[in-house]
Amino acid sequence: MQTLHVNLAERSYPIYIGQGLLSRAEIFSPHLAGTNVAIVTNETVCPLYVESLRGALEHRELSVVVLPDGEIFKNWETLQLIFDGLLEGQLDRKSTLIALGGGVVGDMAGFAAACYQRGINFIQVPTTLLSQVDSSVGGKTGINHPLGKNMIGAFYQPKAVVIDIDTLKTLPPRELSSGSAEVIKYGLICDLAFLEWLEGNLEKVLQLQPDALTEAIHRSCAAKARVVGMDERESGIREILNLGHTFGHAIETHMGYGVWLHGEAVAAGTVMALEMSRLLGLINGAERDRGIRLLKRAGLPVIPPEEMSPDDFLLPMAVDKKVQAGRIRFVLLGQLGNALVTGDYPEEILHATLTANYRAIVQALSDC
Repeated sequence: MQTLHVNLAERSYPIYIGQGLLSRAEIFSPHLAGTNVAIVTNETVCPLYVESLRGALEHRELSVVVLPDGEIFKNWETLQLIFDGLLEGQLDRKSTLIALGGGVVGDMAGFAAACYQRGINFIQVPTTLLSQVDSSVGGKTGINHPLGKNMIGAFYQPKAVVIDIDTLKTLPPRELSSGSAEVIKYGLICDLAFLEWLEGNLEKVLQLQPDALTEAIHRSCAAKARVVGMDERESGIREILNLGHTFGHAIETHMGYGVWLHGEAVAAGTVMALEMSRLLGLINGAERDRGIRLLKRAGLPVIPPEEMSPDDFLLPMAVDKKVQAGRIRFVLLGQLGNALVTGDYPEEILHATLTANYRAIVQALSDC
């Protein structure tokens, strides 16, 4: 087992990474408050892993809240189901909520923990690659709104993150590829050495080879922990973690939540961010292509939806959380391994990014 720490003074917490962690009581017990524990999961994960988790929670009063599965259910109505379960289970302020599932479960359960009786203890137990390397770490919680993704929520840190890589054995290949978009992101924005490592080991990660998988998760979480430790509430450098997300969230919102998986939309959005970086002269074509090739090797979509017009992007991007004084700001690359956030760009560059022929760009890679 490997252990990292997110350093946030009194809100600091550990990230445990390893195999067979789900049923180990000694991992969970230091982070449990009171005797009442509610496990929030979904209908897919529940039959796979709830019983294993029960084994780590002996001598606790347990209740289980099972949610419908999918991004389409990340809304007020589903959030209410969590509150119903907490109240029916008579959880008090000294209870613990455990989020067992992917990013949707973790985001909603964390938001419920932040709100219920004005805040109760919670632990993240992510079961998808995307949630293990991204959404479970850093304290972002929330739900979607029809006009924008993750628009309603709170910063609320867990007491611990428990990453059992064995849970990825039941993850569908499409979900695994989706999660790899966030892994690749860390190399692009802040760790060139990790990007180079991924270029040599990506297939091993996607084949779930334990050593390579653990290394990828550890280095991803370490990168995020460093950034979050410097900027917990995303008032500065933490914004770089949103590479590809401004374009990607627009894709998710326009296409309908769940039609494109989050990582798929982020991958296509990252290609757009790479192209915008090239158009601004921040990176060259070879650097752009290097990023696209890695995303493509991961089985991710690298062509944005061709039916989306510039206005289809601009409308949801206008309410992006990085907008300042009405100006859309983007995470771009100053060079590979070094991201920046800027609202300083000519409008014609943004238009060129939104209207670029991405199919031709990708085809040119295949012809090389």
